[in-house]
Amino acid sequence: MRKVLFGIVIAILIVFGLRYCEHRKEEQERLEANTALIQKQLENVGKLIVTEGNFAQVFTYEDSKQFYMDLFSANKRALVVVNAEASIAYDLSQIRTEVDEANKTVTITNIPQPELSINPNIKYYDVQQDYFNQFEASDYNKIKDTIEASLRKKIEASELVTNAQNRLISELQKIYILTNSMDWILQYKEQSITSQEDLEDVVPLPD
Repeated sequence: MRKVLFGIVIAILIVFGLRYCEHRKEEQERLEANTALIQKQLENVGKLIVTEGNFAQVFTYEDSKQFYMDLFSANKRALVVVNAEASIAYDLSQIRTEVDEANKTVTITNIPQPELSINPNIKYYDVQQDYFNQFEASDYNKIKDTIEASLRKKIEASELVTNAQNRLISELQKIYILTNSMDWILQYKEQSITSQEDLEDVVPLPD
């Protein structure tokens, strides 16, 4: 009788052992499949996204020089009309991630800075200049620098930046949705990403 019971116990242990091994094997295969899917998604995100916009602005440039103890002045002025094409680009191939399979964690270690490009088309109207104070190369450089600084400020306060950020967030959301659906953890550096709002907090602004 004891031999029979002992045999039954051994048989049960063998059955449970086999099932446990099969379960562990299935879990490992599922984990490997999920890891491969996540890595594939990370590769798909690595592309260049560019958001473009047009901006117009009108400037009046004036300069005055004084001569003979301020008794005589020479002036120059011009109406400057600017039409500029601007773009904000995120090179997502620069996103850096670490996949921790054991802890089911994807860590984003780097999000690329946006690249702001401004291509102004500058036209001069109503140009007036005195003989002793004429337009020179330094004037045009100064005008160009002033225009670019003003446009940069205007662009950074515009919807162009918001639209570019939203496109970047949309790409990062793909990673979040996938990891969340598989019960993985997504984090940026040491900050856990648990919602879209968290993604908005980590998106960099133009320099």
